[in-house]
Amino acid sequence: MELIKVGEKTYYIKNNTNIGIYKIDNESVYIIDTGNDKDAGKKILKLIEENGFNIKGIINTHSHADHIGGNKVIMDRTNCKVLSNEVENTFINYPILEPSLLYGACPFKDLKNKFLCAPSSNAINIDNNLPDGLELIPLKGHSYNMIGIKTPDDVCFLGDALFSEETINKYHLFFIYDVKEYLNTLDYLESLDAKLYIPSHCEALTSIKNLIKLNRNKIHEIENKIYEMCKTKITFESILKNIFDTYNLTMNTNQYVLIGSTVKSYLSYLYEENKITYEFESNIMYWKQRGE
Repeated sequence: MELIKVGEKTYYIKNNTNIGIYKIDNESVYIIDTGNDKDAGKKILKLIEENGFNIKGIINTHSHADHIGGNKVIMDRTNCKVLSNEVENTFINYPILEPSLLYGACPFKDLKNKFLCAPSSNAINIDNNLPDGLELIPLKGHSYNMIGIKTPDDVCFLGDALFSEETINKYHLFFIYDVKEYLNTLDYLESLDAKLYIPSHCEALTSIKNLIKLNRNKIHEIENKIYEMCKTKITFESILKNIFDTYNLTMNTNQYVLIGSTVKSYLSYLYEENKITYEFESNIMYWKQRGE
């Protein structure tokens, strides 16, 4: 991990999940997200202490395990508070809800892993506890109600609102809870003015215009592929297999629920846009393009 100063009071730790840091005084800091497990949390603590800071609070952009995995070890060591918004807090406080949502039922033991189910932490509502000077940025779509943070140094921490070109080219699909809201967030980001932008899984950028375009184009590409698959009636499982085969992806338990859930979100989006519909035949659900 590497601590990088990007403003008078703003830093970030370059990591698999970038960690934001904002100084509220000479000694105390708030950190933005905590990585994917207790080891990440311990490394964050060590780096913070080595630089003479103490952690006053944690702000979680959203409730996914790779953003809250270090919460508990940091809370236990520092007695700091954890902040996010009301819906995300429910998942942060009861992380078993994450694999339950993805699987759509009580998750079996293989889904209760650190990538899908972080340790519980006692998060509270950010609205009345946001440190002075920080601004909340609404970033719905990737999760139910993800937020970003803008600091007075004109630095924006964007959570998973944007994915890197490398990630897009390698995996093609990234988790989306609500496709329409994700596209709305991309539109919003085009109007967001800042000196520096720090997505969670990407290099820091002085401009995000090209990255927004890459993310939007890939979403429309996936949307169109799924729409074309529905030219003849097709089941969800067949769509999922076709997606994995098309992009040469390898199925495993985590990918089945993450990409499976995302494909269902695309189906919901296409249905709400009146492009596809569904029918039941012999007790099997089929998706198909909507007739003219």
